[in-house]
Amino acid sequence: MSGEFVISLAQQGIYTILLVTGPLLLLALVVGLIVSIFQATTQIQEQTLAFIPKIVAVLVGLIFFGPWMLTRMVEFAANIFQNLNQFVG
Repeated sequence: MSGEFVISLAQQGIYTILLVTGPLLLLALVVGLIVSIFQATTQIQEQTLAFIPKIVAVLVGLIFFGPWMLTRMVEFAANIFQNLNQFVG
């Protein structure tokens, strides 16, 4: 197993992680921005106000994106297990 192969495998793993977590992180970012704008316009200084909408948005995102995320992760894991003989030998 060469160094290029290990780097390629790590690159695929990082790409899969970013692809799977990206929609949820983007959703939390957008909801946090909307809540922050709301707090700034109404001058509400409650720090914990942003957590509940973010948590709800991420849970809704998990329900919506969950099957797609699971499919991507299972495909990556199946690829690892199918090529296991290349990794060991």
